[in-house]
Amino acid sequence: MEIYLVGGAVRDQLLGLPIKDRDWVVVGATPEMLLSQGYQQVGKDFPVFLNPKTKEEYALARTERKSGCGYTGFICDFSAEITLQQDLIRRDLTINAMALDTQGRLHDPYHGKTDLAHRILRHVSPAFAEDPLRVLRVARFAARFHHLGFTIAPETLALMKTLTESGELSHLTAERVWLETEKALNEKNPEIYFEMLRQIGALKVLFPELNALYGVPNPPQHHPEIDSFIHTMLVLQQAVKLTQDKPEINKGAVRFAAICHDLGKALTPKEILPHHYGHEQAGIKPTRELCKRFRVPNYYQALAELACEYHSHIHKAFELRAETIIKLFNRFDVWRKPQRFQEFLLVCLADTRGRTGFEYQEYPQIDYINVLLNVANQTDVQQVIADGFEKEGIHNELTRRRSKAISDAKNTYQAC
Repeated sequence: MEIYLVGGAVRDQLLGLPIKDRDWVVVGATPEMLLSQGYQQVGKDFPVFLNPKTKEEYALARTERKSGCGYTGFICDFSAEITLQQDLIRRDLTINAMALDTQGRLHDPYHGKTDLAHRILRHVSPAFAEDPLRVLRVARFAARFHHLGFTIAPETLALMKTLTESGELSHLTAERVWLETEKALNEKNPEIYFEMLRQIGALKVLFPELNALYGVPNPPQHHPEIDSFIHTMLVLQQAVKLTQDKPEINKGAVRFAAICHDLGKALTPKEILPHHYGHEQAGIKPTRELCKRFRVPNYYQALAELACEYHSHIHKAFELRAETIIKLFNRFDVWRKPQRFQEFLLVCLADTRGRTGFEYQEYPQIDYINVLLNVANQTDVQQVIADGFEKEGIHNELTRRRSKAISDAKNTYQAC
């Protein structure tokens, strides 16, 4: 029985990156042998075991043969005769098809170390085309390692396009598509994920709402980049910058809201382009459709819909009446969900800076709206109750007093 460290742990070790998870492959063993040593079996389709001491995953070396559609349509062979080379050849990319033995020696039958040095994402074998999930995985790796200079090999990109055109992506479950997408949103360059998918035609298949933004113009005086898809990707880049050092923020939700905030622009009547009157409200429907299709978490969906509908409100914050501001606060339920509102403000800032030449634009609207929020929060609900208001009257009076406080603060702020 031989044990090897495989996959991402080997790749990241060679890149000098922190190792998050360590996966192991066992060659020359049977399930009975591992069970007799105290390993706990957790895999259903093929034997994967937890080490009794480290709880890390140990999988028997296996081969796979295509037997149906999608990423689950495989027959696995995990007999004790399967070699390390046979196990590694079924993996997606050469940089993920390396192994280290217990003496620390590198086993690299498919030249992953060379591709690592040349910063190339290359498929291991033609069997890559048998698994549609790999289209998303490679796009995600491109997003993860873009900052290190990695690019997808032309032949791999061509294979991803062929796989997309075959219709295999339709066999992916909503959960797996969302899992890869959510992981991509938390990478350093998530825009690369969506750009790669668009380049091979997969964005049109999986995210038609987002793909529809490509080629839709904006007024050039406000959007020098003009194209709505390009603008959305720039907004996503800014959202990454604004969330990467804020552990208290739901990064994935903010970045998802960033890609949804302008979906309504794809529905703008052509005769009024490049203007987009009412795109905010129009964006709610495609956002809901996208979220429903992939069963996006409720928190993500709520923030994305609110970002669609209200981002222009914050852009025009200095023009809003006190009554409108209090309605905005109530709509967001800032009293009980303050973090969500701050995440929304980050989306608004990303929207402003996600334009060519506006990357460092000042955005005083956030300080202004937070001053008004702080003033409104100081209104004492217990005092309202003590003054004799009951039931619905409490809410109405509280809203009136908060609105009055906001109005007074507006006058003071503008005077300064």
